[in-house]
Amino acid sequence: MPVRNLLAASAFGLLLALAGGAAAETIKLGVTAGPHAEIAEALKPVAAARGLDVEIVEFSDGALIDPATEDGDLDANAFQHTPYLEQQNADRGLHLVSVAKTVLLPMAAYSRKVKSIADLPDGAEITIPNDPSNGGRALKLLDQGGIIKLTPGVTSKATELDIVDNPRHVRILSLETAQLPRSLEDVDFSVITSHFAISAGLLPSRDALLIESQQSEYFCLIAVKPENADKPWVKTLVEAYRSPEVKAFIDKEFQGNIIVSW
Repeated sequence: MPVRNLLAASAFGLLLALAGGAAAETIKLGVTAGPHAEIAEALKPVAAARGLDVEIVEFSDGALIDPATEDGDLDANAFQHTPYLEQQNADRGLHLVSVAKTVLLPMAAYSRKVKSIADLPDGAEITIPNDPSNGGRALKLLDQGGIIKLTPGVTSKATELDIVDNPRHVRILSLETAQLPRSLEDVDFSVITSHFAISAGLLPSRDALLIESQQSEYFCLIAVKPENADKPWVKTLVEAYRSPEVKAFIDKEFQGNIIVSW
């Protein structure tokens, strides 16, 4: 090949390489339907402006998200809190790590039958989530409200065996989390994560009779595989999520019912 043609070909190749380097990187982000998906949609244009194309993959069953991230079908996820991630890693042999705290969807308790905790009848039926991390979280909230008393210092792994006093003789029933809002028609009281409460039209700030402290250990997080934790796209994703634009969206859309960590 003549030198002139060789130089032209090299220059063209360099231009292609530069163009490829400038192209946006694409990742898949797993979220549950509802508030987490809405927040992900808000961060998408912020990330795009920083050169990261976020493809949102929405799940109706959150239990599928961590395995999909472990298998590489997702690059990251943003829907769970630390105790849930730790439980998933332990139970399923996963190795996911948190790279940032995001938002708190405070757990709260609701009723369609009583106006206050003081009105709960003796022997009241109370529904709580049936997954271990959120079940323990619900029991701690009932302890906070004085409905039951747990062993002092109990962790998020609390179970009904940790109840040391039940002065109102309440009956605690464990249900699939998604079923809890519907259970309000049949029971006296239900402890519901805000993800499912908000999706069912229940607002913690307006409807809850008991609400979790903002000093909670249950802030949600962004999770990835360990080998991805230090990749540049993770930093971009975290910065986009924790941006002023996303905070403004959360404040406006959720009116204090979802709390940011930044």
